[in-house]
Amino acid sequence: MGKLGIGDICNLYRMTKATAEIANLFRATPSTGANFGSEVYPGYPGLVVAEGQVRSMIWGLPLVLKGKQGQPLKPKPVNNARTDKLGTPFWRDSFEKRRCLIPVSSWAEAEGPKGAMTRTWLSVPGNEVFAVAGIWRPTQEWGEAYAMVMTECCEQTAQVHDRMPVLLSPDHWDDWIGGTSVSAIDLCQPWSSDVEIAQTSDPWFRRRN
Repeated sequence: MGKLGIGDICNLYRMTKATAEIANLFRATPSTGANFGSEVYPGYPGLVVAEGQVRSMIWGLPLVLKGKQGQPLKPKPVNNARTDKLGTPFWRDSFEKRRCLIPVSSWAEAEGPKGAMTRTWLSVPGNEVFAVAGIWRPTQEWGEAYAMVMTECCEQTAQVHDRMPVLLSPDHWDDWIGGTSVSAIDLCQPWSSDVEIAQTSDPWFRRRN
């Protein structure tokens, strides 16, 4: 599993704006019937901006698994891709051909002792929505699916986790989607501006809405 560049970082995020608002902010065409929750979990739908459209996709590319007897198991949603693994077979085609923007209001990390972890929310001050670098592809299992791209943490977030999503400023949105893979990888840097960190007493594991 480690060869895919996945881990326990960012398995929950919020996106609190309507599809039309996202379409206006990202200068994209809204799709009809986009289905998503304000809190997005791996294996559930979220909004992405891809090919000039705001679309609903499943968060996590399916990893096909087999049991001890070789029997097929339910696919696992692989929702995060490390920057240093984007050239590996699982991610390469999506990274080179299908990059997208993921609108996010805040993302969560788990903090605290095992069995009593709480939610810590991270966001960009002054931005109700910001863009996270993403990649996507069509799948047989779930239709269109996407993953977040992760990089090393910035100084402010080091207290929470050693990695973070790749955050993109508006002047880099077009470069991420339409640039070369070489220029895109150059954008996968720790965030250089402020990050707001809000620690809570909310349990990390709780019933999903």
